[in-house]
Amino acid sequence: MADPNEVLCKTPLHALHVERGAKMVPFSGYEMPVQYPAGVLKEHLHTRDKAGLFDVSHMGQAFLSGSDPSKALERLTPADVSGLKEGLQRYGLLLNERGTIKDDFMFSRLTGEAPLYLVVNAGTKDGDFEYIAGELKGIASLELRPDRALLALQGPAAAIVLERHSPGISKLTFMKVVRCSVAGAPAIVSRSGYTGEDGFEISLEAIHAERVARALLGETEVLPIGLGARDSLRLEAGLCLYGHDIDETVNPVEASLVWSIGKRRKLDKDFPAAEKILDAVFNGTAKKRVGIRPDGKAPAREGTEIADKTGRAIGQITSGGFGPSLNAPVAMGYVETAFAGDCTEIDLIVRGKSMPARVSPMPFVPHRYRRAI
Repeated sequence: MADPNEVLCKTPLHALHVERGAKMVPFSGYEMPVQYPAGVLKEHLHTRDKAGLFDVSHMGQAFLSGSDPSKALERLTPADVSGLKEGLQRYGLLLNERGTIKDDFMFSRLTGEAPLYLVVNAGTKDGDFEYIAGELKGIASLELRPDRALLALQGPAAAIVLERHSPGISKLTFMKVVRCSVAGAPAIVSRSGYTGEDGFEISLEAIHAERVARALLGETEVLPIGLGARDSLRLEAGLCLYGHDIDETVNPVEASLVWSIGKRRKLDKDFPAAEKILDAVFNGTAKKRVGIRPDGKAPAREGTEIADKTGRAIGQITSGGFGPSLNAPVAMGYVETAFAGDCTEIDLIVRGKSMPARVSPMPFVPHRYRRAI
């Protein structure tokens, strides 16, 4: 439950959200739009069909510099940071000394620039930045950028729309990043996002955020989208939400995120708890994160117990809800590894009653990223 006495921060687009009739709610210390008058269902489907604009300015942005910031960051993540070429972005996991997940984040190497550009989750950014700065003290310097806003333009029409305001940007492919101008404002733009759709994330100085957002919202293809649809979109795409599907109780293997460990890093075994994590890669774990498709129309919410067909508890739902693109409920959660195979029949215990379900491959809705040919 939200603390009524909590003083909430506001993003540079707060006035615009209110003007647009958004329902504002507390989220990660900020007052954020959960939905607009169109409603979560329409916002979700519009993003899948055309384009949606998200305010994600509550995320943490920073630059990591030093004599070798890539090598420094590799002390804290199993991702291959040193091997990242200029103009590219990569997903990483921030690990603690036990090898469990402090956060997931994005990092980029901008063309012609030595510092790494980092984006971390809103709810964990203060702890993340304190941890990174403390662990890398004397090796690398972290420059926090709370003066920057972050917008996400997502959906099949995103490239067409953004090209009108940033000529040439549509040539960018998935996970590439560039400094450019958007509606006359200097920006860092990556072709990425967290909806499973093609799209872009646009980092720019806060003073330009409202003007750029209004320019994008002025296009007929674009609607403003709140946190409600952002959550249903990422769930359909099988993407983790930190604090729900991943946290410091799970490691990358249990979370089914082994793909985020660089090949060279596996060989060098030089990341936190490497031996323990690699042992889990080769010998397995007691539990695994899986996709789940409940039978029928009733959604399974976070915290729902998962049982085998004898009624024995084998896991728990970490994210669940209605998938508008599928017109059906979807969920993800952790189950004992013996039950992690696709199509395994399970039960969800809802209000004391068993609801049949099955383990399902993810993503539930195919990703539509524009990858390089």
